[in-house]
Amino acid sequence: MKLLKNCLATIRNAANVCCVQFSPHSTHLLAFGSADYRTYCYDIRNTKTAWCVLAGHEKAVSYVKFMDSGALVTASTDNTLKLWDLQKTSHCGPSANACSLTFGGHTNEKNFVGLSTADGYIACGSETNEVYAYYRDLPMPIASYKFGSIDPISGKETDDDNGLFVSSVCWRAKSDMVVAANSSGCIKVLQMV
Repeated sequence: MKLLKNCLATIRNAANVCCVQFSPHSTHLLAFGSADYRTYCYDIRNTKTAWCVLAGHEKAVSYVKFMDSGALVTASTDNTLKLWDLQKTSHCGPSANACSLTFGGHTNEKNFVGLSTADGYIACGSETNEVYAYYRDLPMPIASYKFGSIDPISGKETDDDNGLFVSSVCWRAKSDMVVAANSSGCIKVLQMV
């Protein structure tokens, strides 16, 4: 195994960083979500200042995912997802006008519930022990799936969620399949749309 030994760049942020993502569409762009309710995009060739700052969430930004080369999706513990048009960003300060759509319907106030994107679709978990699917042009969910919980006596799945939440999701590219896991360790492969 080869050890990493060279630091190519350092970015300093005043608040905790909750997530970081390289753009799969650019060799230089990365984005990260922060506890200061903002998302920061940087060109790693110039890390002295952010390429853009996306402001609009009311709580910490828990996930960032690139939808395509011109759009970014963020999740926050304010119960929303936001779709950002990177072509409308202001490169001189925080930009709220770049938010092209806010998605709601899932519950996310205290846990990191997962976020995944593929082919214009978005999947996220919920603190109601559900997985939600959204389409990039519609603010409400287009599909959902509720996990049950395992009854400790019978070993059978019940509808009671017992405070469980979906903690991770991953959309399979060019597919309608999502793999989701909840806080009890149950993993399901789902056909969402």
